[in-house]
Amino acid sequence: MTIKRKMAGVDVGKANLDSLVSGQKEVRRSQNDSAGIRALVASFVSQEVALVVMEASGGYEKALAIAVVEAGLKVHVANPTRIRSYAKAKGVLAKSDNIDTAVILEYGEVMRPEGQEIARQNHLKLSELVRRRRQLLVHRTEEKSRIDKQLSPEMEAHIQKHIDWLSAEVEALDVEIEQMMLDDEGWQEKAAILESTPGVGKVTSRTLLAELPELGRLNRKQVAALAGLAPYNRESGKYRGKRKIFGGRSAVRCVLFMATLNAKKNNPVIRDFYDRLLAQGKPKMVAITACMRKLLTILNVMLKTKTKWKFA
Repeated sequence: MTIKRKMAGVDVGKANLDSLVSGQKEVRRSQNDSAGIRALVASFVSQEVALVVMEASGGYEKALAIAVVEAGLKVHVANPTRIRSYAKAKGVLAKSDNIDTAVILEYGEVMRPEGQEIARQNHLKLSELVRRRRQLLVHRTEEKSRIDKQLSPEMEAHIQKHIDWLSAEVEALDVEIEQMMLDDEGWQEKAAILESTPGVGKVTSRTLLAELPELGRLNRKQVAALAGLAPYNRESGKYRGKRKIFGGRSAVRCVLFMATLNAKKNNPVIRDFYDRLLAQGKPKMVAITACMRKLLTILNVMLKTKTKWKFA
């Protein structure tokens, strides 16, 4: 006989947390701040909640998810698209905080998702630094594309001043990121393993550590799905469409794309695999995507076994 776990569903907002526990009818509203989160998690513990289900909400869910895990409970942060699809399948078209909370709880009770590993505070800080660095690089690229189009020397100087400031900020973030790496032996070990792979440099390794902390702890299909590199079938009746990748973490795909372009020149395993795919008539982008997936699979195994690059 399967023992039914008591669950809690939480609708996360910028200011409020609306929660509902299995067997209850009253939705509880808490403030989404330190005091509100502490009180809410304490109530989950006292009620012996086994799993807390919430939607990903642009980062507003992170503090609660960390507090739940630190209290010894399990948490599942669900993709909002799945929650909404479940609601539509049930015929729930209306939206309100109370309705959303009830739907999230019911989704957890019916789908019974597994608990997830949640990054700790220092991991979140690394992720924020890496993400901010990426944002500044995008801004710098945009400004560089504008500077040659200016007619007046004054405006060109103004844009150059902003480019110089952005470059200085990127350098400062690089220093902070490297200091975090130096302060954590586990990250140092993982970075050394990743960077031993031809084609993988510091930017790729830091991004993978920050944005894909599950790397090395999942199987190849799971890690490919997280990165958005798992091909999905498009078939119905006699129709056989091309398989396509979907979703996943775009930042991870971006660095893997650049690493793969480098690897197909300098990494014998990826280069040979790429050449074989082209010889089979695969389009270049299809071959590159397959190489990205293969490179990610190799890195996943290397971290799992704590083994540096050994291929000839």
